[in-house]
Formats: sequence, structure tokens, C-alpha cells
Amino acid sequence: MSFPPDIRSIGRVRRIIHDLLAEVADAGDGFGVPEFVDDVVLLTSELCENAVLHAGTAFDLAVMADDDEVTVAVTDRGPGALELHLAEPRQRYGRAATHGRGLSLIARLATTWGTRHDAGGRHTVWFALARRPGSVPEPATDPAPEHERTWSAAEQGRWLLHVPASLARRLAPVDLVRELAGRLRDIVDAAAVVVEVDRGDGSGASELARAGAPPADGALAPGSALSVPLPTTTGLHGTIRLILREGADAARARELTELIAGRIAITAESQWLHDVDQRRRAWTTYLAEASELLGQSLDLELTVALVPQLVVPRLGTWCAVLLPEPSRRLRLAAIAHADEDRLPELRAVLDPDAVPGPPPQLRARLAAAHRDAPPSWFSDPADGVAIALRAGGASTGVLLVGRPAGRPHTPEDLLLIDDLARRAALAIHNAQTVGEHVRVSQTLQAALLPRALPQVPQIDFAAEYLPSSTGADVGGDFYDVVEVDPERWLVTIGDVCGKGARAAARTGLVRDVLRALVREGRPLVGAIEMLNDVMVEAADPQQFCTLAAVMLSRERHEGRSAVAVELVLAGHAQPVVVRADGSAELIGRFGTALGLFETVDLHCTRHLLATGETLLLYTDGVTECRRGPEQFDENRLLEAAAAASGTSAARLVATVREAVQRFASDLCSDDMALLAVRAEP
Repeated sequence: MSFPPDIRSIGRVRRIIHDLLAEVADAGDGFGVPEFVDDVVLLTSELCENAVLHAGTAFDLAVMADDDEVTVAVTDRGPGALELHLAEPRQRYGRAATHGRGLSLIARLATTWGTRHDAGGRHTVWFALARRPGSVPEPATDPAPEHERTWSAAEQGRWLLHVPASLARRLAPVDLVRELAGRLRDIVDAAAVVVEVDRGDGSGASELARAGAPPADGALAPGSALSVPLPTTTGLHGTIRLILREGADAARARELTELIAGRIAITAESQWLHDVDQRRRAWTTYLAEASELLGQSLDLELTVALVPQLVVPRLGTWCAVLLPEPSRRLRLAAIAHADEDRLPELRAVLDPDAVPGPPPQLRARLAAAHRDAPPSWFSDPADGVAIALRAGGASTGVLLVGRPAGRPHTPEDLLLIDDLARRAALAIHNAQTVGEHVRVSQTLQAALLPRALPQVPQIDFAAEYLPSSTGADVGGDFYDVVEVDPERWLVTIGDVCGKGARAAARTGLVRDVLRALVREGRPLVGAIEMLNDVMVEAADPQQFCTLAAVMLSRERHEGRSAVAVELVLAGHAQPVVVRADGSAELIGRFGTALGLFETVDLHCTRHLLATGETLLLYTDGVTECRRGPEQFDENRLLEAAAAASGTSAARLVATVREAVQRFASDLCSDDMALLAVRAEP
């Protein structure tokens, strides 16, 4: 059969298909099962509506029923509905489009389907639906135009309200509302039926489903528009709008619309509640991921820079974080905009240090938020909201969020922004606390090392300290070079057990007590024995210490200048002497570590550094640096030191350090200290 490009043709097709399959049902065939009939009618009306609304041409309908299935084909002479469907802009943020869903329904419900094009520009969309079990029917013939008949009021009421449960379960709520709207349009002979809902998110009413289309010229006869509210019970509000044709019975249309409004309201609320649940799940996931990202770093700059990236564009078009300086004056710490080209413009009006800076209204909002006032709105330079960042009972800054594109902030948005602000404030507070701890620790670490090594004729000093962590821990390794008198210098390097404040306190004690004892004129061994007495008196055996102490003096040997070395090892590794001929050897005699026993066994050995020779002292972090099961050990240390023979003390230290770092497959777990003493001409 052929039909004109009129929306009323769809209603005729629905009735023809329904009556055709009902006749087959009277013959006892499975095609007449109500669920099967409704499936065929629904899919056929979708194809016909595509032909009327998208192609805009007359269309042909072909129906074939055999022993196995029903096949329906709709042919038009315009653009293909599939191409138009694929070209439809999909709505963002999870809101379903109200048109272009016909082919997706067919793909979901039909057994098979497809499209055909011919050279004459004809376009056919077809589907086949497998029959239900039953007796084999007589071959069906194409229905003649006189087959159409007028439905009784009971038939119309049943068709309007009854949707089999099996079909309803397979349709998405939006598709079911669209089908109900299509049935209402057919029965009241309306040009279009539109179901609109207001989700209460501040965006106003939006179209949920549509059947048909209003006149192309937009001219409506008086009284042709009819609105019936949906009897909803939740926070959702909705309306069914009908655009009636001229001469339509408005009273009957309102009566039938009110009859079906309850069914549409239930379905619309089901869709709305499903969307609300999906949004809540999405926001819960979003906040969990935001917390995970904010918790991955304790670096203040990285944490602050991450906050605007989490907000834009999901919660606002732009976002800025302002943090207080010690003077309590706010500074712009991070900023982001969905359009990066507008960042300079935005920065100019948000940065308190920029010109012209924030306008008066925004300055007032910033000051109020910094005083922990409730969230406040501003409209200059752009609509947005200012929220205090508060953690630990104090304000840590202000979060500014510009409104999303095309709509104001909803109450749900504000709750999410407030939740994210609390998480961001806590992350910023933790980063600030850790940053302050790191600064204190690094200051303490620096205080335990000499500010600079002395400049001594004939002796070249060089040292490096490599902490295993640049964080809040204070290492136990230390070195020191101090002048005892104009001809003697005390050089020490040691390793206090442990890390942190206790190790730092013990390091300071070891360094300062040894300095004082040596400067009083005590011999090196006697001074170290008295240092051990002081450490034992502290009654903290876990804070023991290894120490290498060297007393340097200049002298002449066999007519040549040399540097005399008196060396005492208290549980410390043997230092290396790099000879002028390129060889390297370990020197010294092991003794007892300090702080463990009341009596220690110490030995002072004497050595000479000829011109060009270097003494290298180190801590065990060098030789015990690991690569898998291997350690760097003394042999590799001797090879690395010998390779730098004939170079300056600084070059020797750098060579050994580079060799250790190349050897290690990962960061070393222990601090390292290197101290070189070279005899110069």
C-alpha cells in the first residue's frame, strides 16, 4: 500500500497492521499473541514516522507473513533515515534525545533488519520479527484499502492504555513514553504530542518525548494547543502538550489525555528516578576519584593545581583557587578555564595582584569567604559562586567556580562543589603541614652540616651529602671540618643510627662534643673515648654512632711537603687513599662503635698524603647501595676512586657519586656522605 506524507498516515498504518494480525489470530495462529502484535505495530510505526518526518515523501508499506516470521518494509523517496539518524546531534550529559530513536528500537527488538537503496533514489528500511509458536496459518494477502475500519471506543481505550508487560520491559522509559504519546496522537488526531518535564535542576522544562510534528509554518489555529499536567508524586513536574488539527474535538482530546497522563507520569518518573540514581552513582565515583587524586601528592603546588582541573568543565566553566599569604592577603594560586584562550582575561580580573584586579563585588565575596562565610554568589566578572576552603578549624583559602555553560548552578551542583571544597581544603591543609615539616627538617639537616669547607693552603677539601629522601626525614649521616689551631684540622664523618629528630639531636651532640674535647687539647683517641662516655650516659643504645675521625697537619717528608693523617675508626668503614700512581687502597684499623659499651677499643694509625694523593672518607650508604642482590661494595669503590686519580677532590667525589648512582637500579635506601682531602703542591 502507498500512503501520503502526512502524520495521520501513521495512525492508519497502526490500525491496518493491528487488524491484519488480529485476523490471523482469529485463524488460531501465533501471530495474534498481543505482545507480538504490539511489537510489530510499534516497529512499523517507527519506520513510517521516519519516512514522514525525515524523508517528507509518500511512502510504500509492504507486509509479508509466512510460517516463520512477519517482514515489514517501508520505502520512501527521500534521504535515508539511517543517515539522518547517524547525523543527529546527540545530547550531552546523559539526557536522551527525543527523536532519532526508531532505528535503535528496531535494532533492539527485531530479529533482523536492514536498509536498501536503488538507483532511482528509493530508500527501503525493513525488519523481520520471528513468529510465536502456533499452528501454520493460511498465506496472508495484502490488505485492501477497504480493510480499514473505525475502532470502537473500547478498542481505542484498550489500545491507548494497554502495553503488554513483555514489551514494556524491553523498552526504555523514554521509548515507552514516546509510544504512548504516539498512540494518543493517533486516537485524538493531533498533529503532535509533546511530553515535557522539569527535573528541578534549574534548567527549566525539557522535552522528554515527541510524537509527530507541529505545522511547518508554526501557525496554530485558536484553541489548537492543549496542555495537561502529569500527576506526578515526586519532585518531577511535567506536562503533556497536544497540537490539535482543525476541527478536532478538544474536550475529547483532554479527556483521553488525562486518562493516559497517569501512565505517562509513572513511566516519566521511573526514567527520572533512574537518571537521578545514575547521576548519584556518577557523582559518588567522581568524588571518590577526586579524593584519590588529591591524596596522591603532598606537594602543595601540585595539589592546588589539580583542584581547578577537577572542577572544569564538570561543575563550572572556570575555576580558581586563592590561598592566603602569611600577611593574610589572598593570592591567586591556580586557575583553569574550559576555553584556554580566555585564561589571560580571567586571570586579569581574578588575581588580586593584577591590574585592574577583582571588581568590588568579587572582592567583597572573597573577603567574606576567607572569613568562612557561607557560599555566596557573584555576577561580576561572570556568574559564579565563592566557597571557603576550611580545614583544621581554619580557613586555607577560597574556591571560585563559574557557572556551567548555558545554565546556572543547581542545588545539586552546590552540594557537590561544597563537598569537593572540603576534600580540597583537607588536601591543601595536609600539603601545607607536610611542606612546613619538610622545611623545618631541611633547615635542621643543613644546620648539622658545615656551611662551607675551609680554604687551607696545600689541602683541598670537597664533600657531598645525598639524603635518601628529600622529604621530612632528617638523615643520620654527617661530616665536619673544623680548624683546631693554625696547623691542625679535625675532619670527621659519621653515621648515627636511625632518622628523624632523635638522630638529628644525637648527631649534633656527637659533632659539638668532639669539637669541644679536641679543641681543649685532648688526644684524638682520648676525646673519642670521652665522647663514648657521654653517649652511654644518655642510656639510649638504639642511638649508637659510627665515626671516622682524622687529625690533619702539614709537614715535610724527605724534603717534600706532605699532609700527615692521624686516623681513628670507631666502628666506621675504612677510608680510601688514592695514590698519585693511580692505585687505591683502604687504610685504618677498625674500632668499637660509640654509644654501645662503656669501654671501647680504639686505635690511632698514622699515614702520609704525598702531593697529588687524596683521602676519601664515606658512610656505609655508599658501599651498601644495592642493585638486586648485589652491593656496590669496597671493590667497586676502589675502582671508581682509582679512575679519578690525579683529579681534584671535588672531581673524585663526583666520580664516586656518579658510579654509585649508575650502579643502583633504584633510589638508595640509605643516606650517603662523601668527604675528600687532597694534598696539593
